[in-house]
Amino acid sequence: MTVSIIGTGQSNYTRHPAPGTTTAGVIAHAVRNALQEAGLKPSDVDGLAVSSFTLGPDHAIDLAWKMGLKLTWLMQDTNGGASAGGMLQHAVRAIEAGDASVIVLAAGDLMDGNAFSDLVANYNRATQDHLAPLPMHGPNALFAMLTTRQMDSLGLTREDYGRIAIAQREWAELNPGAVYRKPLTMDEYLAAPMVAAPLGRFDCVPPVTGADAVVLMADTRAGTPRAKILSVRASYNADQQDGDGLSTGLRLIAPGAWAESGLDPASVDVACVYDDYPAMVVAQLADLGILPAGEDPSVFIKRRVATHELPVNTSGGQLSAGQAGASGGMHGLTEAAAQLIGTAGARQVTARHAVVSGYGMVLYRYGACAAVSILEAAK
Repeated sequence: MTVSIIGTGQSNYTRHPAPGTTTAGVIAHAVRNALQEAGLKPSDVDGLAVSSFTLGPDHAIDLAWKMGLKLTWLMQDTNGGASAGGMLQHAVRAIEAGDASVIVLAAGDLMDGNAFSDLVANYNRATQDHLAPLPMHGPNALFAMLTTRQMDSLGLTREDYGRIAIAQREWAELNPGAVYRKPLTMDEYLAAPMVAAPLGRFDCVPPVTGADAVVLMADTRAGTPRAKILSVRASYNADQQDGDGLSTGLRLIAPGAWAESGLDPASVDVACVYDDYPAMVVAQLADLGILPAGEDPSVFIKRRVATHELPVNTSGGQLSAGQAGASGGMHGLTEAAAQLIGTAGARQVTARHAVVSGYGMVLYRYGACAAVSILEAAK
C-alpha cells in the first residue's frame, strides 16, 4: 500500500494578526484549503493530527469537534519543528493498518508578541529555570554560539550564511504567502543589526501567525497528482544535548530513510530543511548527505544553493516566509508536497523527488528531535 499526500493548504502567514484571530481559526482555514485542493469534504476525513503551541486550553479533539469531523484516529504532537515528520510517520502507519483512510495533518499558531514572549520564557522547565532568568530572549544566543562553533569547524563566513538567506529570499519573492518578499542584498544582510553575534537580523527566524496542512490517503485514483511517501523516520534523542550541536538526530536516521526509499541524496530535486538559522540549514544538508562529506561547505553553498541549482526551501523557508510556531516543520512538508503535486505557482520547479527534514525542541542547548521524509511525485 502506498500512502500519498494529495492536497496541501495554508492559512496566510502574517506578522500582525487581525483582531479576533485564533489558533483554531488559522488551523481550520489551512485544513479547508487542503481539502479543497484534494477535492474532498470534511465528511471524508476520518483521521486528524495536530501540532500547536497555542491551541490550549483546547486540544486536538476540541479542534476536530469545532471543524465537524468524525474520526477514527486522532493524534496531537508537541515536538515543534520535528512534529510534521512525527505525525506523518504515525499517519502512514495508521492508514496502512486500516485505522483511517483519509488523514489530515495540520499545524499552526497565533504568534503575536505576547504569545511569542510567553513561549520563549516557558518553553520547558530548563528554559524557565536556567535560560529565562538570563538577559537573553529566546534561543538566539544559544544558536549564536553554535554558529560560531560551526564557522570555526567548517571555515564558513558570514557571507556564506548570507548566501543561504539571500537565496531563500529570492524564492520568497515568488511566493505570495511569504511575509518577507523584498529582495535582499549581501550588503543589506551584512549591515543588518546584530541580534547575538554572529547572528544578524536576517539570520533569525521571524515569528508569524499562520498554519499549514496536508491531506493523506492511500491508493488514489490513477492520474491524480500526488506526492508518494517513500520513507519517513524520526529521532527523539536527548543525548544530542551532550554533543557540540554541529550534527543533528538526522545523522542517525537518514541512512535508514534513504535505504527504505530506494534513493540516495544525489536523487533529490528539491530539499526543504528546517531553517530557524542558516547554520541549521548547513548542518541538516550535511547530515542528510546532500552536502557530501569532504566537500567544502562554502563552495557547495556558492555552487548549488546560491545559484538555485539545488532548490532549497523554495517557499522562502521560515527565514523569509516566517515561522508560524509549531507549523515551522509542517511548512517544509507542505512546500515539498506542493512542488511534487505541481501547485507551487511561480516558484514551481521540475522535481520528482524531495526530502523534508524537521528539527526542534531545544531541551537546554540544542534540538532533541529530528525527522526526515522522502517523497516522490506520481500520477
